[in-house]
Parts: sequence; C-alpha cells; structure tokens
Amino acid sequence: MSETHAKDADARERLAASYEPSAIEPARYDWWESQGFFAAEPDDPGEPFAISMPPPNVTGSLHMGHALTSTLEDAFIRHARMQGKNAVWLPGSDHAGIATQNVVERELAREGLTRHDLGREAFLERMWAFVEQTGGTILNQQRRLGASCDWRREAFTLDEQRSAAVRETFCRLYEDGLIYKGERIINWCPRCRTALSDIEVEHPDTEGELAHLRYPGSDGGDGVVVATTRVETMLGDTAVAVHPDDARYASLVGATVTLPLLEREIPVVADAGVDPEFGTGAVKVTPAHDPLDHEIGQRHGLAAPEVIGDDAAITAAGGPYEGLDRFEARERVKADLADLGLLLSVEDRPHPVGHCSRCDTVVEPKLSEQWFVATRPLADRAAETVRAGRPRFVPAHNAKGYLEWLEHLHDWCISRQLWWGHRIPAWYASDGTVEVRRTDPSEEEIAERGLTQDPDVLDTWFSSQLWPLTTLGWTGGGRDETPELATWYPNAVMETGYDINTFWVSRMHMIGLYLVDEVPFDVVFNHGMVRDGEGKKMSKSFGNVIDPMEFIERHGADALRFALLRSANPGQDAPLAEEWVDGARRFARKLWNAARFTLSFLGDAPVDGSLPDRADLALEDRWLLSRLERTRAEIDAAWERYDLARASRAAYHFTWDELCDWYLEVVKLRGDDDVVARQVLAHALDRVLRLLHPFTPYVTEEIWQALWEGSEPDSPALIVAGWPQPRPGDVDDEAEAAFAALQEAVTALRRFRSDHGLAAGVDLKVVAVPRDQRQLAVLEGAREGLRRLAGVTGWRVQRDDDGELGPTGRVSLSGVDLLVPLEGLVDLEEERARLDRELANARAEHERAERKLANEGFVNGAPAEVVQAERDKLAHWAERVRALQDQRAALG
Repeated sequence: MSETHAKDADARERLAASYEPSAIEPARYDWWESQGFFAAEPDDPGEPFAISMPPPNVTGSLHMGHALTSTLEDAFIRHARMQGKNAVWLPGSDHAGIATQNVVERELAREGLTRHDLGREAFLERMWAFVEQTGGTILNQQRRLGASCDWRREAFTLDEQRSAAVRETFCRLYEDGLIYKGERIINWCPRCRTALSDIEVEHPDTEGELAHLRYPGSDGGDGVVVATTRVETMLGDTAVAVHPDDARYASLVGATVTLPLLEREIPVVADAGVDPEFGTGAVKVTPAHDPLDHEIGQRHGLAAPEVIGDDAAITAAGGPYEGLDRFEARERVKADLADLGLLLSVEDRPHPVGHCSRCDTVVEPKLSEQWFVATRPLADRAAETVRAGRPRFVPAHNAKGYLEWLEHLHDWCISRQLWWGHRIPAWYASDGTVEVRRTDPSEEEIAERGLTQDPDVLDTWFSSQLWPLTTLGWTGGGRDETPELATWYPNAVMETGYDINTFWVSRMHMIGLYLVDEVPFDVVFNHGMVRDGEGKKMSKSFGNVIDPMEFIERHGADALRFALLRSANPGQDAPLAEEWVDGARRFARKLWNAARFTLSFLGDAPVDGSLPDRADLALEDRWLLSRLERTRAEIDAAWERYDLARASRAAYHFTWDELCDWYLEVVKLRGDDDVVARQVLAHALDRVLRLLHPFTPYVTEEIWQALWEGSEPDSPALIVAGWPQPRPGDVDDEAEAAFAALQEAVTALRRFRSDHGLAAGVDLKVVAVPRDQRQLAVLEGAREGLRRLAGVTGWRVQRDDDGELGPTGRVSLSGVDLLVPLEGLVDLEEERARLDRELANARAEHERAERKLANEGFVNGAPAEVVQAERDKLAHWAERVRALQDQRAALG
C-alpha cells in the first residue's frame, strides 16, 4: 500500500466502516453528560433561554407523543446552546394523582385489599415504594432519545421544595379570597371516587335516548310532558321549569304537578334559563344532579335531594329504588312509568356524555362540597396579556381558541378525594372554625382544639401549574427569589400539544401573573398529535400504536428524531410510519459515508475551517458555497418561525441532493491532492454538521469529532460549537446558474446514455444548437464539467454551413439542444428495432390508462388518490411516447 493510500485509510477509520447507531449513541450521550455540556448556571454568559419539560407521569413510559415533545424541545435547546445563549432545559416528573393511585389500588385489589384496609399512612408508604421502584423509567428513555437536560435540576411535583411552593400558593389564594369551599355541581367519577375538573372529563358521542314523561297535574289535569336523557334522575326532581315567554305553559306557571312514583307535588316555575326548543319546552329540574338545574333551583329556592350517591347507586331519597345502580334504576323507572301509562316515548339519540379521562367511567354530575379556585379575575388578566401579544402563540391562530377558553372559564374544582397528592392545608376545629395554615399545628394544639385536617388532596394540575416557577426554585418570594428565577423566568418557550393549552398552559399563565406579576413564557409552541402513516390516530383498538423505544432499537434515536421533525409542521398533526424512520436512517448512513469519503480525501491534512481565495475556486466550489449559504439562510428563517419541519427538510435536501449527489461526485474526479477541494469540502461538511446537529445530534457529533481530530476546532464538542454565521459573500448567482445548466445537461445526457444502452465509458461528441445565446454561453463555461460528469469529449456549436449530420439523438435543454451523432455509437438497425418495441409498449400502456380513465364508474367510484395516480400514469406514458417517437424519427 502506498503512503498516500495508507494515510487515507487511517483517516477513514476515524469512523467505522458502517453506520451503527447502537454502537455510538449510548456512549456519546454518556460522554456529553460526563463533560457537563448539558449543565448551565445563572451567571453563564449569553441571552437566557429556558424550557421547562412538561412533566410526564412519574411511573409512565415513553410513548410517541412524548418522543415528539422531547425531540422538539431538545432541538430548541441545542440550537439555542449553539447560538451562544445561556440555555437550560429543566427536567422532572409529575406525581399524577389519580393515575398513579389507580395503579397501586389495582395492585392491592389483586391482593384482596383496599387502601382503606391499609389506612392512609401505610397506603402512602406503599405509594412511595411503588414510585421509587418504577419511577424514572421515562426520564431514562428520554436520555436514550438524546434529551440534553440539565439533570442536576431534576424536579418532582411532590418533592419537598415543590410541596412548599404548592402550600404557599394555596394559602395566598385563600387569603385573597380566590380559594373557597362551597357546594356546587361537580363532575364525580364513581370508579375513582373523586371529583374531577372540567378538563379531566371527555365528552364522546355516546348511544343514548330521549324519553318523554308525563307528570300529571295535582288538580287531576293532564299536567305537563317533559323530555330527558337521564330518566333515573327524575327521582330527584323538585320542579318543572318553562321559559317565561312560552305561551304554551303560561297557565301552568305557579301550579303544581305530581312527581310520579314518589307521589310528591312539585311546582311549575318560569325561568329564562330554559331552552323552549329542547324537547317539549318543559324541563324537569334536578338541582343536585345537573349544573343548569342547580342554577334554576338556587333562583327559585328549590330543595336539592341527592338521589345518586358516590357509588353511583340510588340513595334513600330515591325511595323504593334505593341501592340500585344508576343504569339499572333507569330501566326500572322506565318500566314502572310505562305501567302507569306515563312513559310516552323513548327514542334513540346519540349525544355527548361525560367520561372520566382516566378510567373512562361515565361521570355523574352531582352536588358536592368541594374546594374551588375563583378563576374569573385570574382569567381576565391572562386574557389581557394575550391580547397584548404575551405570550405569543405558534401557530398564531391558536391564540383565538385560547382566549375563548379564558373568557368562558368556570371556577376550578381543585379538591380530590384521593390520598396520593398534596393534602389540602385546611384544619377544622371543634368549634366549627376553619383554618388554612402554612405550617402544621403541633400535637398539643391538635389535641387542645380538636383539629382535624381536610382529608382531600389537590388536583394534580394545581402543582403542575407552578412548574415554570418551581423548577427554578420558587417557594413564595418574588422573581428574584433565586438566581435561577432572576435569569430564566419567564421561560423562552413552552412547547406542548395544542390539546394541553386549556389543561395546563392556561393554569401556568394565570398563576404566574398572580404570583410574580409576569407571564411564565414568551412563546407557546404547539405541536400536533402523532398519527400513523395513513393519518389515523394511534390507538390500541386500531392496533397501530408505535413504541418509540422499538424504533430506536431498530433504527437509532437520530432516525426517529429526524422522521418526527420532518413531519412536525407547527400546530399540525405529525404522521409517522416505520418506512419514514428507515428513510431517516438511510440519510444518516449517507451522511456517514460522505464523511468517510471526506476524511479519506483530506488524508492527514489539518482542518482549520479556512477557505481559499475566490479566484482559486472552481465552478462547483462556488456553486456549493453559494447553495450552502442559501440553505443556511433558509434554515435560519425556518428557526425564526419555529418551523423545524421546514428547517430539517432544507438541511436534508442540501446534504443529500447537492453535497452528496453532486459535489462529492465532482470532487472525486479532481484528485486527492487538490488543496482547494479539500478546504471547501472540510468547510462545507463542518457547517452541514452544525446545521443538522439539533435534529440528529449523535451522528453529527461523532462525525464532527472525527473531522476535527488532530486539529484545533473552536469548541471541544459540536454540542457547544458555534451556530453557522451568515456569509453573504458566498452567494454567487452566476455560479448557481452555470452549475444548474450543467446539472440539467448531465442528467439529460445520462438519461440519453441509458435510453440508448451506452456504457458510461463511451465518449460522446455533441453539436450544440442554441435557442438562447446566454444559455449557450453558460454551458460553454461548464464544458469541463460535461467532460468529467457526462463523458462529453467533443463539443462544437452548429454552423450555418454544416452538412447533414446523419442519424442523431437529440437532448433538449433550457435554451439549447444537443445533437449526438449516433453513427458508430450504436447498431442503428438494432437500435431502431429496440425503439420500435419500446414505443409499442409505451403506446399500449398509454391506451390502457386512457381506457381506465374513460370508465366513468372508475373515475366516480375510486378514491381520489387512486384516480389521480392513474392520471399521472397517463401523463407519464404520453411523454414517454413523445420522447420515443423523437428518438425513432432521428434514426430515419
């Protein structure tokens, strides 16, 4: 082996012969973390840039939605870090009250136990043991994905520091009259045995019914007919209501009717809250089991008997139906009303029905004494800041729905009948007084005053609303309570799904303004839902759920990240299929192989990032540098718009289509000792790696370390290297036009070779026939490229006195036709026969497509994409027939 080839081989071996993600990714992540590259301090230089990771459930595992969230946030952080910003990503997890308690209660059920068998203290010990045993899985999976969090700052919503902040917040809100305890209609889950906030209830369309019942008049008259979707609740009716302007019932207002089955008299009242268009226009009023009915009941001083209990069974107030399950009672009540002739009709009617978002049990609206946050003053102030542009929403149209939510926000039920969570810091004394306290009373005080603590815990969202504050150390002070708060609050970006804006973003927004007089983040970036490759929602019932860890094991974290980012347009759902992840891995392999060639081409020459004088650059060098600068500008513009899909696609196309498919092919023909090509190639690869790093951090870091080995880079690692700065002087319109003409000509001539069965080594002599002198001049300036890339060894421009050229092939370009004499290149008779066969086949395919599209049944009945595919085929074969006819005519 020659000395030069030995050096080239040594250079190549800085990278393994084949790209294997599993061989580089875990080790590279450990190296980043051990070197402290994820860490940031408040007094570090640079513009502050912080992201608080939306805390996943502590016992959860990574699903594809988490993978998209983490990938986007990591890309934001890596980009900011490379820009020289003081970037920190704050990780943590959520105690997830209902979800986590449900898991442990199911474990107990398998043992034949309930939490009440253990008692509160022992049950909480069991909960903490479970969390310590199973918690942390998802954060470790995020590490595998490449999450460059400052793990030293990991937080947990139920740890000591976060708990202190929660308690302080509760006390402040209570002292300011914004937290109160009251009896209101709430959402009750009979399975979880707890109250739910409105945002914890889903309302899918459910098969239901609309029943018409007659309530006889107390005076023996016909009475009134009411319509209901929940017949069993009639046991709790205390009135019938009609609209004051409804002339149909004017004579009944003030009269009474008899409540069937329970035989009690109830009044007919007039109330403007009644919709006269619903059902019969007369509605049964059940104040304890419907929000509107409760309001009507309060306006008219009606009783509110609870007829459905916490277990969803009928209570003693339901008379003979006591103990029946609510749905069993529904059927029994209908049957008994039918026997009395008072069930007039029952019709099927699908309608939205509230379901618990955790266990999918039908939620029961019921009157209950709970703790609430009075949200109106908080929501109004938050709405004001949104109208003033803070925070800014990406995409911008999401601000409209967010404002509508704030404007119609009801008071927030924050108490939960659970044991796992932040216990409400309220104590009840034996004299009936209630105390909300920042510190627990002493044992002596408890005994002396007969104090008992409220048994309920706070809604999980109460603690997670504080996340942008508490991850930075807030426990009750102002914005300068800690150096971290003073530096990184507000966060730069809150990245989350659009479906969480109401659940979580609004809570953080309101409480941040209330506690420290500042919005918690400058930008709310909303991503969409990850769907399968056909656009379907991922669901176990569809069988299309994808485990991101399986994709990482098969294709690598970089491949999964890149596939997610390329389809994650801001605010839009992101489709994902395994073939796209495999395609992303092929891209990483292409980059890897390009880097191995580059290292071989560079040999042992040091890399210093410099470029030759422009006068020394070849056409392809000027073209590449110009295209690279335009791509950088396009990527930067996409980053400004938070459009990582566009940025990643621009980086992909430049790397694959221009650097690899064109520039490297040209450089291979220039020889290993071309110093200019070496410098340009090293410069371009370095900038490409920097542009790609936020998207595919592992492979780019590995290559970058190999590229700069033995040299002196501007940074010890790509993760903290500088982001590419503008180089406007590299933009070269003339070089781009000339190289574009060369690309067109080379591509067309290679197709010509293929069509005519000419081997790559066969020289071509061409005669240029100009239609545009400027285009001819451009091509003449690229003749060396035509020689090296298309094998054009003879070139001349057609003259007026040229004689007959004989059989020729024609290659049509922009502004120029190239005639290729075929005499001596091909066996003309054999070529004519080949073209005749191909032409016959092309015509047959064209006619087949025409016949199919002439069939109205196909055009009107097939899916639109299938019809369009057939039209595309027709156009393709029409063009193919035309090209073959031209080739055949040229042979005579």
